[in-house]
Amino acid sequence: MPKQVLKPAQLDFQPRPAYPYNPGTMAEGIIFVSGQVAWNHEGNVVGIGDPRAQTIQTLSNVVAVLAEAGATPEDVLKCNVYLADIRHFQIMNEEFAKVFKQSPPARTTVQAALAEPEMLVEIEAIACIK
Repeated sequence: MPKQVLKPAQLDFQPRPAYPYNPGTMAEGIIFVSGQVAWNHEGNVVGIGDPRAQTIQTLSNVVAVLAEAGATPEDVLKCNVYLADIRHFQIMNEEFAKVFKQSPPARTTVQAALAEPEMLVEIEAIACIK
């Protein structure tokens, strides 16, 4: 089965600056959600300075990519979470728990410099719908 690009309507914009990027890809039931950030449907970072608002938007984008593949958060096997400041861990964790309610995926969370200074949270995921 060839690779399928996953680009839900809410993420159908060209990021600024332009990145060689697709929100996700899928092949043979395995879904790779690219690192999502707090971009809204216009490609603007929302919640500047607000880790909770950015986590909510970021997770909304992750869920949109999953849905484009016919998956849900319950299908996620692994997430990597990148925080611009690890002190935002508890806030991110609270919102993460609201999306991954019953059987959370394996997860790694680290502090990292993100692509743009306004970005506070980035989340990527791997899911399976076989």
